[in-house]
Amino acid sequence: MAIRLCGFFILVAASIQDCDGVLRFASYYQDHMVLQKSPERAVVWGYGSEGAQVKFTLSGQYQQKISQATVTNGTWRVTLDPVEAGGPYNVTAAVLNITAVLTDVLFGDIWLCGGQSNMLFEVSQIFNASEELKRAAHYPHVRTFMATLAQSKTEQTDLIGVQIPWSVPPLYLSGFSAVCWLFGRDLYDKLQYPIGLVESCWGGTPIEPWCSSRVLQHCGLLQEPGGGPKVNSVLWNAMIHPLLNMTIKGAIWYQGESNTNYHQEKYNCSFPAMIDDWRMAFHQGSGGQTALDFPFGFVQLSTCEKKSNSDAYPNIRWHQTADTGFVPNPRMQKTFMAVAMDLPDENSPYGSIHPRDKQDVAFRLSLGARAVAYGEQDVAFRGPFPSQILSTPKYLKITYDQKVSVTPSENIFEINCSESESPWDPKAHWVPAPIMQWGLTTVQLSTSVCSPTEQVAALRYAWRNWPCDFKACPIYSASKILPAPPFIANRTPAKVINEL
Repeated sequence: MAIRLCGFFILVAASIQDCDGVLRFASYYQDHMVLQKSPERAVVWGYGSEGAQVKFTLSGQYQQKISQATVTNGTWRVTLDPVEAGGPYNVTAAVLNITAVLTDVLFGDIWLCGGQSNMLFEVSQIFNASEELKRAAHYPHVRTFMATLAQSKTEQTDLIGVQIPWSVPPLYLSGFSAVCWLFGRDLYDKLQYPIGLVESCWGGTPIEPWCSSRVLQHCGLLQEPGGGPKVNSVLWNAMIHPLLNMTIKGAIWYQGESNTNYHQEKYNCSFPAMIDDWRMAFHQGSGGQTALDFPFGFVQLSTCEKKSNSDAYPNIRWHQTADTGFVPNPRMQKTFMAVAMDLPDENSPYGSIHPRDKQDVAFRLSLGARAVAYGEQDVAFRGPFPSQILSTPKYLKITYDQKVSVTPSENIFEINCSESESPWDPKAHWVPAPIMQWGLTTVQLSTSVCSPTEQVAALRYAWRNWPCDFKACPIYSASKILPAPPFIANRTPAKVINEL
């Protein structure tokens, strides 16, 4: 007798763990899936009758591997030998004459895609959506999977439901995460082997529900919000913890908008701590197969309200980098970032908080992955960042860590004019500092806007919700591909600043 996987397709409402069958795979092991390739070892697990001996077979054109596992506490688990990228394979679990079979299984790299609505934003909603969906048919080895939106007060062993089963594009792709898909597609163009994309995100959520209690306690975030998917740890419990047994290559993240007005001041702790905690948990859950320092990429917040004078968005952008302005950095190692503040979309029918250009976001993320995750040499993935700031009575000279492309601006840079050396002086105020001139790696700003009794106490760049129009920020890399990220430097004047 052959038992197929439980019959779930789009929107499975009932708990997957409740479906009948004495032998079956866990929820996210399905036909058409991707398992993590070598050098890591893929983990496969499922359910069975207590004490049963499960014979596990991996068969394909080039090899056949057989393993044994015993059902303990209702589950069985197999860690495969390393398998090179490729396929397809059949995966079979058998107890006596009962079998559960997965077909068309590929080996490649698994990337987890998490966050809130800009990660949830669907392929059908982006610019050139119809063209992207047609093009997707040329990427049959980039496979997609999406967890159902679910909450739990306790850590779950398996997903509560599956929104999109493992699929070969373009099947179900219109409702899949655009950033996740485009990122995977761009990686495939470079790597030329299978990519598996696992989407687990929920719109409108702050970071706290995605964090374990360990993170919340570490950052002093034990205060509970009102209810629903914003409650501490409920999405970690239901949508991340169940995935821990899976071996993955890395993760990408697009979230932070909901923390512009909720525990904003704690994001410089909660975000880096969440990354550390996910790494530890996935490493342990996979039996050491997922790297303890697996690469983690994220999108620095784009824009929202064009006329807003709030510092909330620039504050979160800064906190996303653990208050350094760039990644990787000593606090956030093996991370990469896509700057998105120059990709506003004022006329988005989904609200300006949801820009439709996700192609550039994903491409910038893929550059970071190629450099940080895959060690590709000579891949530019970071925009220009100050390596030195020289302050004199008449000007500020910024030296960047790379060649720059500069467009004159009267107000993108701001200096803090203060009668003391502190930007927190009661009379201190921010004023625009026009770009006077520039060189291959330098930008010189006028400080004449400060009165004779004032001095420059601080400098900031692009410190606004909506700092520039579409791809029109003043400072880019020499290739004009990568925008300079925002920064703030609180330093005393008349000194060389070289710590940035």
